[in-house]
Amino acid sequence: MNYLLLLRRRPVLVLWLAQSLSVLGDRLYALAVMWVVYASTGSASLMGLVAVAESVPYIVLGSVGRQLVARFSSFASLAWVDGARAVVAVVLPFLWSPDAHGFALLLVGVLLLGTFGALFDPNLGALVPDLVEPEKVQEITGLLDLTGRIARIAGPASIGLLLLVVSEVQLFALNGLTFAVSAVALGWLARRYAMAAGSGTGERPGKARSAVRAWPVLRAHPRVGLAVGLHGVALFCSAVAAVGMPALLATRYGAGAGVYGLVTAAVGAGALLGNPLASNRRSGGWLPVYCGAWVVQGVATACMGLMLQLPALMLLALVTGLVTPATSVTLRAHLGAFAPAERLRLMSVDQTVIRAGGTAGMLLLPFLVDASPRGAFVTSGLMVAGTALSSLLAASRLLRPETPVPALSVANR
Repeated sequence: MNYLLLLRRRPVLVLWLAQSLSVLGDRLYALAVMWVVYASTGSASLMGLVAVAESVPYIVLGSVGRQLVARFSSFASLAWVDGARAVVAVVLPFLWSPDAHGFALLLVGVLLLGTFGALFDPNLGALVPDLVEPEKVQEITGLLDLTGRIARIAGPASIGLLLLVVSEVQLFALNGLTFAVSAVALGWLARRYAMAAGSGTGERPGKARSAVRAWPVLRAHPRVGLAVGLHGVALFCSAVAAVGMPALLATRYGAGAGVYGLVTAAVGAGALLGNPLASNRRSGGWLPVYCGAWVVQGVATACMGLMLQLPALMLLALVTGLVTPATSVTLRAHLGAFAPAERLRLMSVDQTVIRAGGTAGMLLLPFLVDASPRGAFVTSGLMVAGTALSSLLAASRLLRPETPVPALSVANR
């Protein structure tokens, strides 16, 4: 019901519809690029190279490009970014060819789209809270989180139907169309709301903003630093589930792709059920909820490597999905309560950390999975749970109280 009330606000509805299409387009792009690379090269290693290349701009810009990221902290600037993404995605099918030259062009396109995404994602996340009152930040964060989770389910399902009528490369053009729709919606928001993440309300869209440094903000809010660090460790360990589940099912249960689909569906169903619970949380501190959710997910992941019965594994998959929104929504909503400049920088730092952690995990942990799928699940799960408990313990022992989060002003609606 709270989501429906939010969607009655035209700016929220416009942004939600645009981002629903854009996120779905991202899922189509992620699946299409893997298909195209494998079809043209037959190499799983090159598929991994493309996945890493897409994350490199996020890590680089998040580490040394704070001033550049801050220059795109308005809806008008983000409309231009999405317009550029649309052009790149639409042009790629016309330039691609199934040879080394085509692969090189595809890699350049992936780097460009990754760069635009690294500029877009933290700025959009920092602008969204200004569309609602401070007490509604958690709800709108949950609404957009739900959008992403639906896309993760609808993306693989829709691509099978689309491939009946279009080629894998033509999926890039469809992705470009979703970016174009998002650009139009952001342009509308820019005309109606002259807001900039990094300076509050009322500034002319497109004006360059100064970026705050991350370290002073994290020193003033050490619990946020602990949460971001935990996020990076968890995303590093998530590579085990991403690449290890098929191996675990095959070696432990003698199961194939059909059961893998059921496990994936169980995780998705759990996430959809957990999203309303996470977005409507009203009591208790944010960090115990955040760390507690990671403890549950870590323990459930470790138990996956120990279970002997497939139904128990399915239940654990449901549990991991159920607590996932409590991690993403809780942290993002807390960051959304900061003043715009600090909010943008913290979201950029969080994005950099999880991209670096996820990339490192995809490069290193498959070797652990090859050695022992069961051991990989147990090790990664215990690592996440242990880090979460350590973070919570460290937060409870902080002697210096955390600087209060500045109160947000509501944007001129």
